Amino acid sequence: MERHRDGSAGDADYGAIGGTYTNYRRPDPQIASFVEAALGSAETVLNVGAGAGSYEPTSRQVTAVEPSASMRAQRPPHLPVAIDAVAEALPFGDKSFDAAMTTFSVHQWPGLKAGLTELRRVSRGPVLVLTCDPLLVEQFWLGAYAPQVLAVEARRYPALDLIASVLGGRTEVHAVPIPLDCTDGFQEAYYGRPEMFLDPLARLACSAWSFVEPEVQMSLEDKLGEDLRSGLWDQRHGRLRNQPHFDGSLRLIVGNR
Repeated sequence: MERHRDGSAGDADYGAIGGTYTNYRRPDPQIASFVEAALGSAETVLNVGAGAGSYEPTSRQVTAVEPSASMRAQRPPHLPVAIDAVAEALPFGDKSFDAAMTTFSVHQWPGLKAGLTELRRVSRGPVLVLTCDPLLVEQFWLGAYAPQVLAVEARRYPALDLIASVLGGRTEVHAVPIPLDCTDGFQEAYYGRPEMFLDPLARLACSAWSFVEPEVQMSLEDKLGEDLRSGLWDQRHGRLRNQPHFDGSLRLIVGNR
């Protein structure tokens, strides 16, 4: 398996794009509550593709796995040091943990089936996958300004039924509403705060932007900037500025044995 210079094992090079990740991708409390509830009574939890530690439950014993040195370095001191390993080859025995989880990570795994099989192997209980439904990604209003970015995301996110079939057992798929003040800056988190897309660092924290040409970002800034100045964006979408939640593509898959 080819890895980037900093150890990143997926298609995105977090050594290049992850330097300010934690400034924009902080776990959102409302989304975290879905993860906490799905973990149930699990006391030991494996977090794979753990990144800087988003959504790791501090009330449980967590083991974190993260191949990117840049992301491991950004983990706050109150979280456990992450192990340098990849999802497809977890260094743990069968049924080592009460539960396993991965958030915003599976779309970057070069070996999706192998990684999910490993999560199921090492978990005695549920396996949680926080991801986005590729069938819904391109419905977001950002597609009017940067369709190439949403096309990249739709292509990268694996089908939900594929994830469910690999996990096996009894699988539940939960729609996760996104709050207006969402602190985790993925694309749809800014549904009512369009100005955030004019911040290059906010875009950098969403890996899909690293797969498009610079001209796409320049075009976005020109078109969205003009529509915000003229009021056209607000004529079309202004209601979103005060909409408490957005029902987008965010999904939590829970695979039970």
